[in-house]
Amino acid sequence: MQLVMPNSSAAVGRLSPQGWHAWARRALGAVMALAAVLCGAPAWAQAGTTATPAPIRLRIVGGLASLNQFTRQEEPFWTRTLPALTSGKVQAEIVGFDRAGIRGQDMLRLLQQGVVPFGTALLSLSLTQDAIVAAPDLAGLNPDMATLRRTVAASRPLLTTQLRERFGLELLAVYAYPAQVVFCRQAIASLGDLAKRRVRVSSVTQADLVEALGGTAVFVPFAEMLPQMRAGTLDCAITGTMSGNTIGLHEVTSHLHPLAINWGVSLFMANRTAWAALPADLRQLLNQQLPLLEQAIWADADRETGEGIACNTGMAGCTSGQKGHMTLVRPSAADAQRLRDLLANTVLPRWVARCGPRCADAWNDTIAPTTGVRAVP
Repeated sequence: MQLVMPNSSAAVGRLSPQGWHAWARRALGAVMALAAVLCGAPAWAQAGTTATPAPIRLRIVGGLASLNQFTRQEEPFWTRTLPALTSGKVQAEIVGFDRAGIRGQDMLRLLQQGVVPFGTALLSLSLTQDAIVAAPDLAGLNPDMATLRRTVAASRPLLTTQLRERFGLELLAVYAYPAQVVFCRQAIASLGDLAKRRVRVSSVTQADLVEALGGTAVFVPFAEMLPQMRAGTLDCAITGTMSGNTIGLHEVTSHLHPLAINWGVSLFMANRTAWAALPADLRQLLNQQLPLLEQAIWADADRETGEGIACNTGMAGCTSGQKGHMTLVRPSAADAQRLRDLLANTVLPRWVARCGPRCADAWNDTIAPTTGVRAVP
């Protein structure tokens, strides 16, 4: 028995949301049936059979398909590394959620329902279902990678428990994109210069921060950011240092403020029914290998944060991106302090107001000790 999949990545990209949902429901049923047949023994470990067992076929929904996290890490892991580790007995196909016709805001719900058995969800887009899940990547919380690592480590047990108990999901890995920073079409000297400007944001907490600075927050999907910037409907945009470079944002903006607003943290999860249906040895292998994938993605995010800045501004450290001519704004101590004040006085209180007292308690038990910023219920 096997999960029947589209014959090519192009076919995957052509699936409509309805087609995706129908396929994924059939896929989940097939995974469960497969487990029943194998009784927990992986296909590559079965003994006493003369016929070569059909490979186990998995389908994965990954992150944004055009970015390096997907093309250099996620896709090679599932399509090359995993088949090699299992001598071809496990095959996987992966598609970015933005190419599968899936809104990032819907990922938790689709995973919970089993429509997507294995998928990647951006924390910032998960606020619509459960604000507590977004806690580790609130705007203004993690000004550098070292702080982000401490925050994620402190909150990981909470995320694991929350996802398991509320959504029936198994947290398998935590990923990070390069730092989300500010690109602007006109000159800026500090974060305060975002006042009265239309700023692209991708999350509610980014919007809270921009509005507190006196700017106008505009929710724009990643794929639409460059066209809107070209059309002049946006003055600035918050996005990843290398992500912006990859899509050519440096060609239509002039100033780059490199202080990290947040990091685009995402979670790779499995529907627990689909996870339990996999053979035990395959689960063990994934539990060994996914932390290595996670480490590689974090290392890339750290490296690409600096390289993205170098590429956008045309400095010598640019080796894999496109060299631009942007002006680099040197963050001041006042900017760093203002970012922290915005977190404490605006972003965090608004997050607690949306999420409720349980979130304030969870924050104070996990993240507050690492940041020194407490939430008021």
